[in-house]
Formats: sequence, C-alpha cells, structure tokens
Amino acid sequence: MNLQILLIIIGVYALIIGYLGWLGYKSTKSASDFLVGGRQIHPVIMSLAYGSTFISTSAIVGFAGVASMMGMGLLWLTMLNIFIGIFIAFAVFGTRTRRLGAELDAHTFPELLGRRYNSRFIQGFSGFVIAVLMPLYAAAVMIGGARFLEVQLGLNFSLSLFIFASIVVVYVFYGGLKGVVYTDAFQGTIMLLGMIVLLAYTYINLGGFSSHQALTDMAGLVPQKLAADGHRGWTAMPEFNSKLWWTMVSTIIMGVGIGVLAQPQLCVRFMTVKSSRELYRALIPGSIFILIMTGAPYIVGSLTNLYFMMKENKIALAMVMDPVTGKPNIDKLMPVYIGYAMPEWFAYLFMITLLAAAMSTLSGQFHAIGSSIGRDLYQQAIAKGKHQQRTVPFAKAGILVAFVGTILLAYNLSPGIIAIATALFFGMCAAVFLPAYISALFWKGSTRLGVISGMMSGLAAWGIWVLFFHEKESAALGLSKMLFGKTSLVTRTTWAVVDPIMVGLPLSALVTIIVSMLTRKEE
Repeated sequence: MNLQILLIIIGVYALIIGYLGWLGYKSTKSASDFLVGGRQIHPVIMSLAYGSTFISTSAIVGFAGVASMMGMGLLWLTMLNIFIGIFIAFAVFGTRTRRLGAELDAHTFPELLGRRYNSRFIQGFSGFVIAVLMPLYAAAVMIGGARFLEVQLGLNFSLSLFIFASIVVVYVFYGGLKGVVYTDAFQGTIMLLGMIVLLAYTYINLGGFSSHQALTDMAGLVPQKLAADGHRGWTAMPEFNSKLWWTMVSTIIMGVGIGVLAQPQLCVRFMTVKSSRELYRALIPGSIFILIMTGAPYIVGSLTNLYFMMKENKIALAMVMDPVTGKPNIDKLMPVYIGYAMPEWFAYLFMITLLAAAMSTLSGQFHAIGSSIGRDLYQQAIAKGKHQQRTVPFAKAGILVAFVGTILLAYNLSPGIIAIATALFFGMCAAVFLPAYISALFWKGSTRLGVISGMMSGLAAWGIWVLFFHEKESAALGLSKMLFGKTSLVTRTTWAVVDPIMVGLPLSALVTIIVSMLTRKEE
C-alpha cells in the first residue's frame, strides 16, 4: 500500500468523522442530549447507527475467520440477527423500550431497569456489570481492526490498538450520543459498500455461485482433528451433538443471536427516537444492513478455503499458522485473504471499512461504559440521585476509564479471541439482563426481589461456567487447573463445549419467575 495515498484517505476520513463529532458536540446541551441524543434521532440514522454498533470487526474479521474454519453453518446466525436482532428487537422490544424510557425519563439501559422497579441497587448493579465486563467485548473489536493494519501495513500491533482507541475516545468524549450516532451512520454506509464489493469480487474470482459446489467437494480436505470434532465440510452443519456442533450452536449462533436483545449499547438506541413509528420505519434499512454485513463475511470466510486451495494448494487454516504456537490464528485470515485476492485499491476501501466497523462499535461501547459509571454507578447508586450536574463530567471520566481498561485487555488477550470474546459478552448480557429486561417490558407481575435474584443468579452461573466448565475459557484463565488440577471439571465431555448462556439464561429466567411469584404480595 502506498503510504501517501493511505495518509490522504485516512486524513479525509478523520476530517469527516471530526466534523460529525463536532456537530454532535454543538448540539449537545444537556444530559439528555449526551445520553440519549435528545430523543429526536431520525429513524434511518438510528438504524444505521444501531447496525454499525451491532456489527463490528468481530463479524468482519473474527467471525469471518471462524467461518473459514467451521463453514457456512454460521449463516444461521445471520438469520437470527435479522429476525431477533432487527424485527423482534425493533418492533417488539424497541417500541416498548422507547415508551417506557420516555415515561420513566430513563437515559441509560440500567436506569430503565432501575426506575421500572424503583431500585437504585438494580441500576447500580447493572451499571457495574457493564463497566467491568464490556471492555472484554471492546478489546475484541479493537483487536480486529489492529490485526488488519498489522498485516497490511506492517505496523506495530500495540501502536495500532492505541491509535484506534484514541480517535474513538475523542469524539465520544465531546460529542456524546449525538456524536456517536452521526459518526456511526456515516461509518455504517462505508461498511455496507465495503462488504458488497468484497462479496462480489470474491464470487468473480471463484467463477460465481458454482464455487459453492466446488467448496462442498472439498469436504475430504477437512483436517483430521476438526473431522473428529464433527466437521462435515464447509457447506454443511457439523454433526449433531458433536463438540463442533455445540460450539457453533450454543456459543456462536445462540450466544450472539439471542444475546443481542439485551445489549445495553443497542437498547439505548431505541430511546433516541421520538415515536414508535420511527422504529417501524427503521426495520427495512436495518434488515438489509444486517443481511449484507453478516452474510458477506461468513460466505467469504468459508470460500477462502477454495481460493487458497486453488492458488496455494492449502486450506485457509494452513495460511494463518502462528510460527510461535504452531496453531492457526484465524483473526488474521481476512487480512491475509485481502492481501492475496483483492486489488490494491480494495485494500484501502477495506481498511476504511474496518476503521468504520471498529470505531462505530467502540464508540457505542465507550459511551455505554461511561454512562454506566457516571449516571448509574455514581449519580444514582452512590450519590442517591444528587449532583445531577455532575452526570456528564463523571460519564466522560468513565469513558477514559473504558479506554484504559480496553487497551490493557487488548494487549493481553490470546490470538484467535475475537469471535469467542464477542460471543461470551453477548451470552453474559443474555444471562444477566434478558429476563429482567423482558419482565420490565412485558410482565407486570415481576417484582424487585425477583429481578435482583434472577440477575445475580444469572451472573453467578455464567461466571462459574466460564471459570470451571467451558474449557475454552477455563483453560485460559487457569483457576480450574490451579484448584482441581483440570482445565475443566467436565473435560473430554460434550459439556466442556456447552456455552455459559445455555446454563445462565435458563437459570436466571427460572429464578426471576419463582421469586417474583413468591414475593408478589409483599410488593
């Protein structure tokens, strides 16, 4: 890549982002403007902002890498993303969230739950969980963008991480949610263009849709270890009830597909429009955006096996072997494929696409963490509703805390972590927040104690499963090995690949229902 051209493109991009952030800064006059955009955001802008916050480098880089390993079964996640993440989220959850948020004058997701149950503890606890665990997801997003710069430009990985995060922090810090939404809409447009070109060019390189049959015929080239885990080819679902099937279905498809409903940085978007009509108007553009932004990388990621077999006589995993660990680093798959298969001009477009994807998601995450610290933890839980004038300054301080925490995590996470960290956070949100969120919107019989019990049991179950049972994380964290001498208490069984959401979410829902029914008369 030509450094001069690169600098010009980045300069123009930065100027546009800076201008949109400045517009957000100029129109942010109150805490309501900073936290929920004054509840006057246009539906198309909201849908693009929602989609670009939802779809990050995790989908474009991380999940494309997973698709190169697991195959096109990930397209079931695209279906769930559209049906649950757009239609159910907007038409069912979004309309009630917007109305309840306006009635309660709620400005954050934790505040919506706290005011619905008249509980500062619920608001503070929710804010604490977001502030502590969302940096895990933010770090995964940041790594995705930095990996591309590392491969394409030869930049130092640590420097790339710092540059990404620093730019985002500036416009979120000053522009609040308006700055976030304006820049997200612009970045979403760039992302859409980049994915359309990537998908079209891949099919052209491989001879059109007949490439799917050619990929099917490669099933015999699946590595022996993957085949033993249930892999049946890159155009087929893994064998039912196999280790790979449970990883794909419970962690990737269910974890992200259901967890999207309780994402704090997405739920708050519903409170930025002035009426439910605006949410219905956002359904079609939102669905088209998600279809292309998830479908394209999952298809292209799978087809990279065919491309590299044709060009290098290797499957995709063999192209990204880490010389140190001797294992494939699937987070590098998409950057390597772009370098091989796409013309130089596309490398510039893809770089801006990744910048847009990373920055749009990071901005929503930093804003959510900052709001949780400033509004939910300090102003409501600690100050008991006093010092309203300090909400925005403390929220901005929280944004800086998020920046530091995310950078530290990103430096220390292991290779190939992007998709796993994303799915883990989505699953945590489902286990902790989803039963409480559904109860707040749809069940008048739910009680304060029932919701508190459900949230805490969901977090406990999710955490215990991560630490001691789900082997992907328990082995990396090492606590199970230290205490019990095993990487997982259920190692070498199917339970070791069952995602924490499959345990935490049902338990949280059951506890919420039972305790609410037992304490209904008391409240």
